[in-house]
Amino acid sequence: MDTTPLRAVALVCTLSPSPAPSSSQLLAEQTMAALGEHGVTGKTIRIADRNVLPGVKTDMGEGDEWPEIRDTILGSDILVLSTPIWLGHPSSIAQRVLERLDAELSETDEEGRLLTYGKVAAVCVVGNEDGAHKSSADLFQGLNDVGFSLAPGAVTYWVGEAMQGTDFQDLDKTPEATARTTATLAANTAHLARRLKAAPYPPS
Repeated sequence: MDTTPLRAVALVCTLSPSPAPSSSQLLAEQTMAALGEHGVTGKTIRIADRNVLPGVKTDMGEGDEWPEIRDTILGSDILVLSTPIWLGHPSSIAQRVLERLDAELSETDEEGRLLTYGKVAAVCVVGNEDGAHKSSADLFQGLNDVGFSLAPGAVTYWVGEAMQGTDFQDLDKTPEATARTTATLAANTAHLARRLKAAPYPPS
């Protein structure tokens, strides 16, 4: 069994800054814990706590905290994006993260490969209405466009009953189906990250 150490970072795209409770934060933390069972270490960053300026450059200038976050992403093997569903879509903060990642299309290594090649992404989605598949599809497309690879089952999610007010963080325990899906995400994502670390994509 391959036990190559891996690093991960989870970007939590809740609209609420700390210390407000967040279902997106909770599911991201559960996902990081599940990855930990596969030899993955790392940290969680709540984007609403940081000054991430709008734009499509790696550094948008004075006060922009994205360059530090970007360094963490590039130093990791796995990127997890965790978002709530708002009006049927990923949060505006998740969209901003994708827009900042768009700058990676202009960043390559000495062989012409994107710096994100060989890195694996996964997604967490929470909400009170249906829409997890649509939200993950939006994020999958963006992440793949900027160079990340996706393992089978690369999303874990929970959505509550329509027109009700219960949040994921309000549940007495995580539903078995969500926990099982998180475990699958972790196993497949760690596996793919190790395979790509051992055998990088060829230059094209």
